[in-house]
Formats: sequence, structure tokens, C-alpha cells
Amino acid sequence: MYPNDGFRELGRQECLRLLGTAPVGRVVHTCQALPAVVPVNFGLDSDGAVLLRTAAASELARAVDGAVVAFEADAVDVETHSGWSVVVTGRAAVVTDTAEVERLERIGPRSWVPSPEEVFVRIEPELVTGRELVGGRTMYGLRLSV
Repeated sequence: MYPNDGFRELGRQECLRLLGTAPVGRVVHTCQALPAVVPVNFGLDSDGAVLLRTAAASELARAVDGAVVAFEADAVDVETHSGWSVVVTGRAAVVTDTAEVERLERIGPRSWVPSPEEVFVRIEPELVTGRELVGGRTMYGLRLSV
């Protein structure tokens, strides 16, 4: 990002706060060495880890377990040409510890597509980045006409 390019870099805490306001995000992983993107509902743990809940037999659970993935969520206002985007990058893992699964049953996200056997996937927030688009600004600091 360049100074006055219309974007503002977001700090880690602001990124996590904004993530907490988004109902849906996207998990980016690889499938046969190609990028794959899956929309998901999610929750955040107290340490900023992204929590997913999915069918135990799902392709998503198999694909991300033990892999480094990216998780992205955003919000955009098309009228004001403003919004934000946050990316959490880190290792994903299916949660197997019984006590942790019980804790996540109480606080974790609920699947929008419930399954008889579900698992929680935890994405460690190793790298958290974000940016905000300041409505209608160009790299020269000029307002765009709408």
C-alpha cells in the first residue's frame, strides 16, 4: 500500500474485532496443487483462532487438517465504495482433544448445514492482516465522483 492510496492497514486487534462482525468468510486451501476457496460460517476463539464446524466426513475437513490455509472475511459498502478485508493465515487442524471439543460445543459456531457427525476445525492465527478501503479515495487522495 502506498501513502494516500485510499487503503488503511489494520492492526491485529482491529482485524480480529472486524472478523467478529462477519457472519461468513472463506477458507483458502489447495486441492491437487490448485487453490480452492470454500465459503463457511465461523466463530472466533478468545485467542483469535478461527473456528469452523463441519461434517466429519467432509472434503473440507480432510483437505485442511494439518495444512497451512488462509481464511478471509470482508464487508463492502458499494454505495460509499468503502469496506474492509481481513486475512488470517495459519495451520488448520481438526480438534481431537475431548475436553477441547466439549468446550467448543458450548462456545463454538453452529454449522449452517448440520450433520450427524461434526468436527471442529481450528485455524491458528499465525499471521493476521487487513486493510480498510476509505470510501471514494484514489492513490492521489482525490475523491471519486459517484
